Amino acid sequence: MVRENRIRGLMAGVTIGFAFWGSTQAVWKIPAERSVKTTWQVLSFGESEPSNAGIIETEAKEELSLYALSAVLMDGDTGRILYEKDGEVFRSMASTTKIMTCILALENGNPKDICTVSETAAAQPKVRLGARKGTQFYLKDLLYSLMLESHNDSAVVIAEQIGGSVEGFSAMMNEKAKQLGCKNTCFLTPNGLDKTYTAPDGKEYIHGTTAEDLAAVMRYCIRESPRREEFLEITRTASYAFTDVEKKGSFSCVNHNALLSMMDGLLSGKTGFTDKAGYSYVAALEDEGRTYILALLGSGWPPHKTYKWADARTLFNYGREKYHYQDVYQEPDLKEIPVEDGIGEITGTGAKRQEKAPVVKPVSRLEEKDRHLRILLAEDENVERRAEVPELLKAPVKKGELVGHVRYLLNGKTIRSYPLFADRTVEKRDFSYCFRKVWDRFFGF
Repeated sequence: MVRENRIRGLMAGVTIGFAFWGSTQAVWKIPAERSVKTTWQVLSFGESEPSNAGIIETEAKEELSLYALSAVLMDGDTGRILYEKDGEVFRSMASTTKIMTCILALENGNPKDICTVSETAAAQPKVRLGARKGTQFYLKDLLYSLMLESHNDSAVVIAEQIGGSVEGFSAMMNEKAKQLGCKNTCFLTPNGLDKTYTAPDGKEYIHGTTAEDLAAVMRYCIRESPRREEFLEITRTASYAFTDVEKKGSFSCVNHNALLSMMDGLLSGKTGFTDKAGYSYVAALEDEGRTYILALLGSGWPPHKTYKWADARTLFNYGREKYHYQDVYQEPDLKEIPVEDGIGEITGTGAKRQEKAPVVKPVSRLEEKDRHLRILLAEDENVERRAEVPELLKAPVKKGELVGHVRYLLNGKTIRSYPLFADRTVEKRDFSYCFRKVWDRFFGF
């Protein structure tokens, strides 16, 4: 009799377990059309307003009067374009080319490497060092010749030393430009002299770049290259003297970057000129912890040699006056996410014992040092803060599981993103769980 009662009780428990499981499924079940992890809700948080894409650019064009056909002012920290005038138009770049020549030589050569002047190098047009074929120089000395006096023959000697030939070095230049994200740049010479090349397939290539790409190359040279300190040291030197390896001749160089002595905080720069390109200039300036990079293409033709200096002053002053650092980071306080088929938290005891709806709260796990986002902003610019989290999660969910992201957007572009994680574990409500609950309730001791 006792055994039969136990069997009947067990069968009743199983029946009740099925019923209990079914009823809890009904209670916690979310309609099927919503029970997918890929259904996301985008939540704004904080007091930021939607960004004003395009407004800054339009106002800037109305404010600035520039001689240059193409101009860019870039934030050196992020690479964001703060101002542009036809910044994506392809143009000849003249000797601003040499910043790429210099940084590749620094990264792939040794300052003590001995370089020999070839017949091709000796035949380069002015401006040139003027060394004869067979003369040898240390690479370090040629880099000062390249960047201070902008000697065309020195550029070819360097290219042949590093790349084996001008063509080989040009291939290295183009590969580096591609790595830096330059979208419309073509290097055919190491010195910037105008050149056009027709490939066997009939496609024509022209030596040139855009103001945006040129600024990106300069940013790499001064901020990201492992040899940036050497680059800055060379380009900031006012004058330099050296001899050939055999000490048969003496040479001296003077830096033609006039803004080095005209503007406080100038970090680096390189001028350029050809009949086709006109005057060009690329430079970087630091002011109160802010770094600005500018690129000018077609900034006047003779006799207007000083137009590039006027343009540079205008752009740098615009950046210094209009843009300042702001910390836009804000800790998100987000809604809890319901968990389908999850086991909720138990509260109360006895008759008041009840189970809460299963939810998790998305939280960040950033360290204190990462709870900051300092960016250059104009007064009329706003950063949009958005949390991307699902409307529903399916159990089981583990504490620390990735459940979404927070994005900071400026003018529609993401400037920072970091993940959000579940703040707790929610186990799955299945038949075995329900059966255990029924067993504990009716047969537990």
